[in-house]
Amino acid sequence: MATGQLFSRTTQALFYNYKQLPIQRMLDFDFLCGRETPSVAGIINPGSEGFQKLFFGQEEIAIPVHSAIEAACAAHPTADVFINFASFRSAAASSMAALKQPTIRVVAIIAEGVPESDTKQLIAYARANNKVVIGPATVGGIQAGAFKIGDTAGTIDNIIQCKLYRPGSVGFVSKSGGMSNELYNTIARVTDGIYEGIAIGGDVFPGSTLSDHVLRFNNIPQVKMMVVLGELGGRDEYSLVEALKQGKISKPVVAWVSGTCARLFKSEVQFGHAGAKSGGELESAQAKNQALKDAGAVVPTSFEAFEATIKETFDKLVEEGKVTPVKEITPPPIPEDLSSAIKSGKVRAPTHIISTISDDRGEEPCYAGVPMSSIIEKGFGVGDVISLLWFKRSLPRYCTQFIEICIMLCADHGPCVSGAHNTIVTARAGKDLVSSLVSGLLTIGPRFGGAIDDAARYFKDAHDRGLTPYEFVESMKKKGIRVPGIGHRIKNRDNKDKRVELLQKFARTHFPSVKYMEYAVQVETYTLTKANNLVLNVDGAIGSLFLDLLAGSGMFSKQEIDEIVEIGYLNGLFVLARSIGLIGHTFDQKRLKQPLYRHPWEDVLYTK
Repeated sequence: MATGQLFSRTTQALFYNYKQLPIQRMLDFDFLCGRETPSVAGIINPGSEGFQKLFFGQEEIAIPVHSAIEAACAAHPTADVFINFASFRSAAASSMAALKQPTIRVVAIIAEGVPESDTKQLIAYARANNKVVIGPATVGGIQAGAFKIGDTAGTIDNIIQCKLYRPGSVGFVSKSGGMSNELYNTIARVTDGIYEGIAIGGDVFPGSTLSDHVLRFNNIPQVKMMVVLGELGGRDEYSLVEALKQGKISKPVVAWVSGTCARLFKSEVQFGHAGAKSGGELESAQAKNQALKDAGAVVPTSFEAFEATIKETFDKLVEEGKVTPVKEITPPPIPEDLSSAIKSGKVRAPTHIISTISDDRGEEPCYAGVPMSSIIEKGFGVGDVISLLWFKRSLPRYCTQFIEICIMLCADHGPCVSGAHNTIVTARAGKDLVSSLVSGLLTIGPRFGGAIDDAARYFKDAHDRGLTPYEFVESMKKKGIRVPGIGHRIKNRDNKDKRVELLQKFARTHFPSVKYMEYAVQVETYTLTKANNLVLNVDGAIGSLFLDLLAGSGMFSKQEIDEIVEIGYLNGLFVLARSIGLIGHTFDQKRLKQPLYRHPWEDVLYTK
């Protein structure tokens, strides 16, 4: 066990099992104390590496993250404190691994419920190697104005109120972390404050004892008096009694053992801590308080008198000239996090993203204001979800059915079209699903599957302006623009695209009006007089029929319809649908274990 001061203004720690709040509190304390370097040198998060962004005052810093204790210790040889926020299941193993590192001097174990047999092994190893264990079941410790462990002393407001941003003259040790916060405040009210405070933890076998720390405090010149808060159960306080009797402690010790109320209960009572259970008269709070008093400690008559007793002892030291009260300083203000400032109404901050189609902040996600449970309970299909997320309204059933038909009919068109070919080649090159899918999607454009929006745009403009099919086609010809939605490499007058026929049949049966589709058919009739393959293709059919859907449903204004066509909604249908097929082609090639594709020489015209 160390015999003097554990921490200083240059102490740095390794933090095991990343927890944002306690680390940020440590860094805020550093800034409050005027430290030049952050007290957290590195973070150990098993399975993760990289950096975590946190604040050191107003400056945002990146703290290295390591996946293993050994790697972290090697990377930060000056960090000699190990703060272990692991669960009780792994706290012992990780703590032992840390103790075995030559650079680690102090290990703080926060977890409660660490098996006692494991704790005993940690204690034995630490004592044999002159190292310090604080905990288990501890909040940690603090050296005022220098260094603190995790959540010790709570919030910044509490730290400022307790004057922990600068050193005082009192050494404090307790079993309870919660009561430590209370006593820090009490001591700050009646003395010049804490120099160092330790919560050893409430387990039956603490890694270090009350007397271990009191003996340390006795060797620290800046500590002029000690305050000890024990509790019923166990024999730890008696080691302090023996140290007092043997004259090992030369400074005043004000002590109180809580739990005097236990005698009011007829049967044995287990208090909050695992060790807070009286196992006989010697372990009672009354017996311990009497033993401490007999050994020379200053013991009040009750906990209520504890504060006054601390004050009397400190004032006496001041009168004797043994203590020169510390001059008060004003700590720097800690910048408030934006999130808390917004919550408290202190600032206004602009948002960075606007979303009108979905909301995941409530108990369940909503699509355009419709809860997920309603979508399932009402039996909505994919078309209904698209209508909510794309059009922000619930369209009639015939509309959502049409959307689903479009998706089914356009899901795939064989392995030879450019999108499928690209996907197949990419999958056979050993690339992953997303890469293979994207390689196929990137071929979608004016020449492949991307003509739906253009078809809708041109058909709508020509129809609304009252152009005859002849005027429309010839005007496009003069501009050097092929009519989108007209023409096919394979299909012709005598072998029309079955998909087009199915879409037209559904629309004539269910749509209130098909004026744009009929106009497209008239255009087809004229273009067939020019060439046998200038038939209405699936792009033209979907484009014209979607115009009928938008106009006929009565749910969209003219401006909204124009915007939908302009933005590219209709091509989105083809992208969504064809993704299904491209994913299928990827899986097909992977399943067939096809080798790398190489295009045959004989299919290439080599020329100068």
